[in-house]
Parts: sequence; structure tokens; C-alpha cells
Amino acid sequence: MGTKDFISQFLGGSRVLFAVLALAGCSTLPTTGPYGVDVKSEQPATPESLPYSLVTVTPDVVSVLADSTGRISTAFAERSPPREIRFGVGDVVSVTIFEAAAGGLFIPIEAGVRPGNFIALPNQSVDSKGNISVPYAGAIQAKGRTPAEVQQSIVDALKNRAIEPQAVVALIDQRTSLISVLGEVNNPARFPANAAGEHLLDAITRAGGPKGQGFDTWVMLERKGKRATVPFGALVYEPANNVYVHPDDTIYVYREPQTFVAFGATGQQGQFNFEAWRISVAEAVAKAGGLNDTLADPTAVFVYRGETREVAKRLGIDISRFDTPIIPVIYNFNMRDPATYFLTQKMMIRNKDVLYTSNAPAVEVAKLLNYIRLITATVNDPIVAAYNGVALRNLVR
Repeated sequence: MGTKDFISQFLGGSRVLFAVLALAGCSTLPTTGPYGVDVKSEQPATPESLPYSLVTVTPDVVSVLADSTGRISTAFAERSPPREIRFGVGDVVSVTIFEAAAGGLFIPIEAGVRPGNFIALPNQSVDSKGNISVPYAGAIQAKGRTPAEVQQSIVDALKNRAIEPQAVVALIDQRTSLISVLGEVNNPARFPANAAGEHLLDAITRAGGPKGQGFDTWVMLERKGKRATVPFGALVYEPANNVYVHPDDTIYVYREPQTFVAFGATGQQGQFNFEAWRISVAEAVAKAGGLNDTLADPTAVFVYRGETREVAKRLGIDISRFDTPIIPVIYNFNMRDPATYFLTQKMMIRNKDVLYTSNAPAVEVAKLLNYIRLITATVNDPIVAAYNGVALRNLVR
């Protein structure tokens, strides 16, 4: 093969390769994720792609998200202390009956007048039917009633037989109206509810407090089949969440480090721990090393998250396009706008959020030009070598 034929084949091949690159555009180039313009278009990449909704972050959006944050104070809105303790099956109670003078039903004449003129009945448990037994009064309903109500029932049953009877009923061993505190506490226990009322933090303190530092600790309150979960820090820093506990409540304390992942044109990629009970978007971007000055498109900073249909509707999303209870939402921050940095301070990152920053368009153009330069150099090297060979042979002749 002659030198000219060799050069002609290389040039022909390079023209074909340049044509392929021109037709394919930047889609053939390696990148860390979707381009910002593709995310903003909301168009599925393939028919099988999951539909999503793009939301540009504004003060109104931040306000909606702040209101939608899960709170125990919202799930259990009752602010008053629990009602007074009532007897339950299995509780052990004492009954003391007083008469005004001797010679009545319980105090014999021979006993004379003595301080109190009373008789203490043996302690007894509330039976399976919810009753206690009082001599000459029969079965007295105790289940679901307060001591004062049981006392009045005893007096009513004896008033026609005893001399001005009075009764005192006291709870000796509280086996119902209990509060359970389980999980990552120093002394998990099931203990009687405090008649004076106590808050969530009080109950956790009675169980020895959380084992960890608290920033990766969660508290779940279950009451009558209803549950709500908040970070432990929400009880400390948002007092409205520190609601009253009620008898038969279950409090479960557990540790689960909150994390988010960062991809794209940030200083670092990977999974990051909050290391706090909550962090803002601004803090998350900083944890990931900020935006890469040579790669990032500051108008294409995104947070991927699933929102409930109720929250999505409040954000102005057309929820009729979705048939799932959780709607995929991508929040877009334009970091070229100086005011956006205030919004990143107010919007909180949630556990398992995805933070993604797209490459700038100029980066993709530079990649394409670099590939063209690489291909051109690959084509030129044998051409230069061929010409050098021809020149050397001519020189030798």
C-alpha cells in the first residue's frame, strides 16, 4: 500500500467517526448523571421511566414543606394532661370503712368509741368482671372508675345498714394504666402512669434516658393503634412535640443514623451522616464539599424525594398523573440567584434524600472537543509518521 493510499484511508475513517460524533452529540460522552435540561424537561428518558414532578424551590414551597414535617404534636394534638387514673382488672385496692359510732354494722358496742371507728378490709384485686367485694354491700363495680366513684358506691350500698358510713378506697398495686418505654434506653421498663401527668421526656427519663447522644435517636409514640415518630431532638428543641403520655401508651426509642447521598458535580460523592437531629440543604451541600467550580451547573442543583399525595397537592402538583401513594418529586435550586441561599438554609434535608448537581453545558462541550482532539491526534500520528518516512527515504537517496 502506498503512502497516499494509507493517508486516504485514515482520512476517510476519521470523516466517518466525526460524522458519528456529530449525530450522537453529547449523549455518547461519559457523565455523572442526567443533564440539567433533561431533568427540567420532566420528559421520561424511556417509556419505562418513572414519572416525576419538578418543583422550583420558592418561599411558598419551603413554607409548605415546613408545615408538612412529621410531628407528634400534630398526630396527637391533645395538650391537656390525661384523665385521672381509673381502676382496671388486676389492680390491687384497699377498702377502709368508717362508722360514726359503735354498735353499727362493723363496729360492735363493746368496742366503745375509738379514734376513727373504722375497719380495714383485706386488700383485694379487681376481678375479671371488674368488681371488688365489700361485706354487706356485695360486688362493687371498680373497673373504669375512679377511687371517689367506688367510695360513693360503697357508701350508697351501706347507708341503710351502717351508722353514717364513709369509705376510703386506695390503689395499693397499680397493674393497669401502665406506660411502656422500650428500646435504646438505659432501663427499659413498664411502670405505672403518674396521676399528676407527665410528658414524653419525663417518661424517657424514668427509663434511664437514651443510650446515645440523641442526634441519631428516634422516638415513636403508639397510642390506641396510632403511631407517630420524631427525632429525639424534636422533643428537646420543639417543646410542642413533648406531649403528655397517657396510660397504656408505648414509647419506643431506637437509633437510626440519618443519611443522605450526594452525586454529580459536588466536591465529594457518597453517603453522608447528618450528625445532627436535622440539617438544611445548605449544610448538606457543604458536607458534600460544595459545588465543583470546574464542573457544576449552579442552576441545576436538585433534591430527590418522595412526598405524600397530600403534600404534593399543596405544592401545586397535578396528582392525577400519579397512581401511587408516594409521588416522586425533584426540587430544583437555582444557585445563581443570591436569594436562593436563604431558601437552602430554611429547607431541611430529610433522611435518605438524594442531592444531585448536574454538569454545566460548557463541560459537555469541552468533553466533546477533547474527544475530537484525541481522535484528530490519533489520525494525525500515522500521517505524520508516513510523511516522515517518505522524507527520510528521499533524504537517504
